[in-house]
Amino acid sequence: MAEKRQPAAIFVMGPTAAGKTELATELFRQLPVDVISVDSVLVYRRMDIGTAKPDPELLREIPHALVDICEPEEAYSAARFRVDALEKMRQSTSAGKIPLLVGGTMLYFRALEQGLSDLPESDSKVRSALQQRLQQQGSAALHRELQMQDPESAKRIHPNDPQRILRALEVMEISGQPLSRLQERQGEKLPYNILKLIKAPRERKLLHQRIARRFDTMLQSGFEEEVQALMARPGFSPQLPSMRAVGYRQMIEYLQGACSREEMREKGIIATRQLAKRQLTWLRRESRANWLNEEPGKTLEQALKLIDLKAFL
Repeated sequence: MAEKRQPAAIFVMGPTAAGKTELATELFRQLPVDVISVDSVLVYRRMDIGTAKPDPELLREIPHALVDICEPEEAYSAARFRVDALEKMRQSTSAGKIPLLVGGTMLYFRALEQGLSDLPESDSKVRSALQQRLQQQGSAALHRELQMQDPESAKRIHPNDPQRILRALEVMEISGQPLSRLQERQGEKLPYNILKLIKAPRERKLLHQRIARRFDTMLQSGFEEEVQALMARPGFSPQLPSMRAVGYRQMIEYLQGACSREEMREKGIIATRQLAKRQLTWLRRESRANWLNEEPGKTLEQALKLIDLKAFL
């Protein structure tokens, strides 16, 4: 008996400001696909401008699953994303369509494709003690501690990423084992035939120009007012995962008087560039990925050639 063919899925991956949404929009208008967002910040409601969230008109035309599904005060994890995304993919496949997953959160793509290791659940007492140490000592000090306890995780986690630093130290304290070792025990792999498309400019200079232009557009579109409204909400804390997102962190510092508006703009652009650099480093390690040509009008054409519908449906 012939082995049953796995259903198809398309990944549209790339660094921030690379034009992933535009490509997904063009593919939606050409193919029987359902768009599923792979973005750790687009999940939050009321965070629209600073996330470059697709505008309401586009979302009405092209629904994006896993956008606006939780409040900024809630935590959203790779594990929760995997559960949510698998259900959306199942629904899409059952309807005879192709799940089209688009975004730049590489950890979510990896969790979806390779499965998740069995990590201990968060412990409120351990996390509270670590949060207190973070406030007293700063993220750099905790990152140095992580380097001693779990050098592999410390290599992957930026010293200015307190949430991931705290999680790695928490796992070490609860389980007695380094996070990096536990993550080697992967879970169930994604039961889909995946086509990976990577949208990224060939020249870093072009990406940097796009990042600066987009950040300035956010500032002109009311980003400051958006963050002011978020800061006025009950339960706001600058340490919330949502508020640690690139751009939001720098705007909060400005609104709290820690830097000037020009410094905020510069810090926000630099932080976005650093994010793009980390995303590109991750993308270069992707196996069986197709890097799309950046020539005008060629990206969609190249993507369509790579998508063999007969193999998918």
